[in-house]
Formats: sequence, structure tokens, C-alpha cells
Amino acid sequence: MILTRLTPITKISLVLIFIALTTGCATTQTTVGDPDPLEPGNRVFYSINDTLDKALLQPIAETYAEYTPELARTGITNFFDNLAYLNVVLNSFLQGKFDQGLSDAIRFIFNSTIGLAGLVDVGSHIDLPAHNEDFGQTLAVWGFGSGSYLYIPVQGPNTTRDVTDIATSVLTNPITYITGAILFPLAAINVINKRANLLEATRIRDEAAVDPYVFTREAYLQRRVYLIYDGNPPVEGYEEIFDSGNGDGSGQSDTGVLRIE
Repeated sequence: MILTRLTPITKISLVLIFIALTTGCATTQTTVGDPDPLEPGNRVFYSINDTLDKALLQPIAETYAEYTPELARTGITNFFDNLAYLNVVLNSFLQGKFDQGLSDAIRFIFNSTIGLAGLVDVGSHIDLPAHNEDFGQTLAVWGFGSGSYLYIPVQGPNTTRDVTDIATSVLTNPITYITGAILFPLAAINVINKRANLLEATRIRDEAAVDPYVFTREAYLQRRVYLIYDGNPPVEGYEEIFDSGNGDGSGQSDTGVLRIE
């Protein structure tokens, strides 16, 4: 991986340039009713990604889920979640949630030490709950609009604002700075384990959705609103998403995703 051969200063410089470019694209709020002006290209990427997933990654994930004990999968999920948690710590502080940021930092320390490098989620048992913060949410708190919906190959659904979190996630994750033969197995296990955790969700999507692409888009945008408002979004936040679904004023788009009232 090229990134692992770069110096820390070079990595940070590239991340800052990436953030500057992408946030510049997200400063203007997307027009209500058109959250996906890039839909033709997004659909192409979605189709390619879906084909590759069903041909390669999904079968591997299904085999992994079938033969890997649940306890082991939980430990692996905890391990990689803990590695990624420094991004949560950073963005809690950037959003001005200082008490939460301190709690998140202590949680990371406890899970990394007492929790055997994160394999055991100690924090959740000692009143140090996990939070879900990222740089896309931070930019929303700072007043940046969501921008346009994007579907990125391999990475999945995103927006021109939220895509900036890729940079901060890379910068804050210790795996980024690992070199040598262990890097590829770690990355592969992480991808396969994440895909295995999504098997049930994608099965429901494929069975229930008239248009899986639109279903994925609306579910993603709805979840982002939920996260940005810490689980208490205004009704208007959902209306902006779902009023673009079928335009008939009903509470349901043609994808089967219900608007929450």
C-alpha cells in the first residue's frame, strides 16, 4: 500500500488537501427534491460494486460467518471498532462535546489495555458507552450542507460532505501506520468481517426493495440525519430526504422506506 510508505508529515498534508477540496464541494446545501444529481454515474458504480460483491465478497463473508464462532466474530468486531475509535474521540472534541470526548478517550484506553487490544468491550460494562461520531457529522455541526449523494466503489454510499471522513478515519487509525506482511491480512479480515455483519441487512434490502439502489440511498441519508442529531432529528430533516422519493406527498417512497413522523 502506497500510504504506508509515506512519511507522517506527507500523510497529514495529503489528508488536509483532501479535506479542503471535498468540503469546498459541500458548502452549498443540496437542493431539496434532488439529493442525487449524480445518479446516473452513481448507479453505474452501484451496479459494478453489487456485481463484484455477489460474485466474490458475499460468498466469502457467508462462509466466514458460517464457520467462525460468534464469540470470535464479536471479538474481531470489537478489535477493529476499537482501532477506529480514535476518530470518534477526535470528532467528539471537534463538535464541542468535551464531556463525551473525555469519556470516549477513557473508553479507548480501557478497551485497548484491560480489554486486550479491544477484543473485549470493557467500556460498555463500566458506564463508558460507545458513540458514533465522524468528520461528516462534525462538518454538519459546523454548518456545512450535505452536498450531493455519492456512491463510491468498495466504500459504498456517501455524500460530498461525509466523504471527508475517509481522510480522518485513515489518519486516526493505527492500522494506517502498520508496515510489513501483517497489513494485508488485517485489512482483509476487517473487510470480510464487516461484510459478514451486513449479510442480514443486505438480504432484507434485496428482498424488500423495488429499487435496491434508491433504498440504499434513502436508508443511508436517513441514518446520517439520525446520527447528526444524536438520535433526535427534527421531522424536517427526514422530509427533505423522502420528499424526493416519489413526489406524491405520501409518507412512503417507491422503495418501501417509510418516512418517520
